[in-house]
Amino acid sequence: MEGEEDYGVSEEEEYFYADDGDSLDGLADNDDSALQWAPPKVSATKVITKESLLAAQREDLRRVMELLSLKEHHARTLLIHYRWDVEKLLAVLVEKGKSCLFTEAGVTVVENLDDDMPLTSSSTITCDICIEDASGDNATRMECGHCFCNDCWTEHFIIKINEGQSRRIQCMAHRCSAICDEAIVRNLVSRRHPDLAEKFDRFLLESYIEDNKMVKWCPSTPHCGNAIRVEEDEFCEVECSCGLQFCFSCLSEAHSPCSCLMWERWSKKCHDESETVNWITVHTKPCPKCHKPVEKNGGCNLVSCICGQSFCWVCGGATGRDHTWSRITGHSCGRYKEDREKQTERAKRDLYRYMHYHNRFKAHTDSFKLESKLKESILDKVSIAEERELRLKDFSWVTNGLNRLFRSRRVLSYSYPFAFYMFR
Repeated sequence: MEGEEDYGVSEEEEYFYADDGDSLDGLADNDDSALQWAPPKVSATKVITKESLLAAQREDLRRVMELLSLKEHHARTLLIHYRWDVEKLLAVLVEKGKSCLFTEAGVTVVENLDDDMPLTSSSTITCDICIEDASGDNATRMECGHCFCNDCWTEHFIIKINEGQSRRIQCMAHRCSAICDEAIVRNLVSRRHPDLAEKFDRFLLESYIEDNKMVKWCPSTPHCGNAIRVEEDEFCEVECSCGLQFCFSCLSEAHSPCSCLMWERWSKKCHDESETVNWITVHTKPCPKCHKPVEKNGGCNLVSCICGQSFCWVCGGATGRDHTWSRITGHSCGRYKEDREKQTERAKRDLYRYMHYHNRFKAHTDSFKLESKLKESILDKVSIAEERELRLKDFSWVTNGLNRLFRSRRVLSYSYPFAFYMFR
């Protein structure tokens, strides 16, 4: 850190914000919490591996099944509808009751369905979809009471699975919002497409992560296969067992003390051409004929564009070619364009201010990359030392020290985009 000059503004460099999308004016006064900065929070986390994913899902299913005395597919339908938030599900149950809870989620619980409306091999039904007669062995009745032939059910399930709607496949009947029994879906689809049935099961399993706001996949590349579950606050920074540290809210790299909005704006600013546009604004002026930017490389105030048009560098107005060192024949630019001068000066100050913070940010990120290589070298030496030592020695202090160094370097790096948006 270079002391106070890293954040301070000298008397010779009075910086101003440009009135554009990069400005976060009103950070302190804005009611929008996304624009306000808050220190990164620490939340209890749990790494979910591929092997433990099924167990984690079954634990939540078990809680709902025992509480409401439901079958597994009904409990899954409820949890998917409420994004695997058991606490929210219970709150709706207390506030609105079981009937409303089931209706909103598309759960239909019918007692003794087979006794009331039996389907036998000798019975015949007319499918309302294909308008064909089907025997009871080739037809299926859902718990909502609607019955269609197995061929139509299978086609319906295949289409929905391929469309990515495996988690909530609704009944085919008109205006029926009941969710189909996953066991029936699996049974009918597996007869024709076993691979698609496996895909269906995988989607149901992964819904625990895809639909759960408290669980997210680790964004590592290549993917480590792990997911992270937070127990309290979803706006926090977490670390996967693969070693990757990331922001749980936006899934980008850990960026404290920057908020997610600050980091998103800074990343875009560093990768797009916004500063190139600023440079063009500062150092060039548009040709009044072809409107291409023209840079003045010396000489008097008469500038010629490659299109052949001459114009005055002071006011930007089109002129002829006849001129002296002090004036252009037939042209007077006594009009003072205050807005143009202010805009140019402001763009210049914004450019210098951005470069001040960006250069320091890049210096620390480059150092972070070099230190990462150093870490590998040090850990290799520690491994060799542990093998050679006759007596057991604890070298964990080396690893802990390196981790603290990297964390400090990372926070220091992101303090510059934080200062860029936070301080004026």
